[in-house]
Amino acid sequence: MPEPTDHDIRERAHRLWEQAGKPEGREEEFWRAAEQELRNEDKSNPMRTPDTL
Repeated sequence: MPEPTDHDIRERAHRLWEQAGKPEGREEEFWRAAEQELRNEDKSNPMRTPDTL
């Protein structure tokens, strides 16, 4: 899987922000958390092959 797109990160960050009660002023924190989650999902994908590493 390629790197997460800004769109994917934005959607995940928004979901995390909502789950946290929509706190103000923590946009970067949620963006970084979302980006990390998406990258970790890729690493744990059982369908990975040497071609996708």
